[in-house]
Amino acid sequence: MKISLTIAVFITILGAGFPDGEWEKSKNRGKEVFENYCVACHQGTGQGIIGAFPPLAKSDYLMADPARAARAIKFGQSGEIVVNGVKYNNYMAELGLEDQEIADVMNYIMNSWGNKADSMISVDFIRGIKE
Repeated sequence: MKISLTIAVFITILGAGFPDGEWEKSKNRGKEVFENYCVACHQGTGQGIIGAFPPLAKSDYLMADPARAARAIKFGQSGEIVVNGVKYNNYMAELGLEDQEIADVMNYIMNSWGNKADSMISVDFIRGIKE
């Protein structure tokens, strides 16, 4: 019962308050954010550069824990991670994005290159991400 309630709350936070068509608008804005801030490292195909910059395409790391991925975008990341079985140990700087931009880019990358999210990432979800 407690787990079901937790999952229901999580899904509500992810997709709360989104009128029809808003998810597509968010993904479109997110594509622009990606092209301005992320493409140099993660490449236009989302494949990254093996050993240097992890892939976002079909990424087990991204899809397994959206909060962890959002935290990396919001606050930067350093240290070793494993993505699709490959170790990466590089530094990702904090990009200085607004919460809306982070939500939008998350919606874009979680629905591109073979990734398919079940629900939309909200600004409230991003606001709740703590360092």
